[in-house]
Amino acid sequence: MTRLFLLSFLMLFSMTMSAQSADKLYEEGKKLYDAEQYDKAVPKLQAAADKGHKKAQYRLGRCYDKGYGVKEDNKKAFEFYQKSAKQEYAKAMYHLGRCYLKGKGVAANEDEARKWLKRAVNNEKHGDDILKDLRKTKADGEEAARILTILGK
Repeated sequence: MTRLFLLSFLMLFSMTMSAQSADKLYEEGKKLYDAEQYDKAVPKLQAAADKGHKKAQYRLGRCYDKGYGVKEDNKKAFEFYQKSAKQEYAKAMYHLGRCYLKGKGVAANEDEARKWLKRAVNNEKHGDDILKDLRKTKADGEEAARILTILGK
């Protein structure tokens, strides 16, 4: 019984340390990203993303989407957005929807775009901010107007 308890404790401790290190790696990577030191940010974001950190996956998707610190790669951007979106991260859901809408890194699919865009704007934590930003940029670009039309907003 003691052996089982010890093994369980070690596994839980290991998982906790892994999560903490993913958070730490993400925070370090985000700080470098925000300072536009993308070459230094990418390895930290990648390490956190490899541990399943949804915000790191999203931000790494942005790097590949824009060519920040890495060669621009729409397919990789899509893959990282998808990983993050599946963990309910609203910003990733929004960008995943845009990928489907534009056929960026994936075949264009308006039904999938609508699904992910709706999930993004209906997200409790960031949905209102995403919708507000879309409405603000509607006058500046046809993409935001198209998204709002798709969403019926």
